[in-house]
Amino acid sequence: MKKWLMAVLFGAVLVLGACGGGGDDNATDEGGDDTGGETASAAEEIYENNCSACHGADLEGNNGPDLTDVGSKYDADEIADIIQEGTGGMPAQSQVSDEDTETLSDWLAEKK
Repeated sequence: MKKWLMAVLFGAVLVLGACGGGGDDNATDEGGDDTGGETASAAEEIYENNCSACHGADLEGNNGPDLTDVGSKYDADEIADIIQEGTGGMPAQSQVSDEDTETLSDWLAEKK
């Protein structure tokens, strides 16, 4: 009887221990909504697919200029215009949708 009771008690502890105590996975460090991380992740993916060949994987520049502090020079609207219209040696990026341009330009404008 004692072994049975200990086995049930031990099993209950294992089940309850496995089910909880992991913290709040939905909490954000900024106290805002959860879309900030998703937006940054989406912008990073857009950048990787369309911009990194010229501007480098870490925004440090390659064939194109360094973008690590582009937000200190241009606001999001100006960056969107550069993406859509091109400038200097950079051609217009017609393959980037308007929605992706907005996501990307907002993200780049935060780089200061």
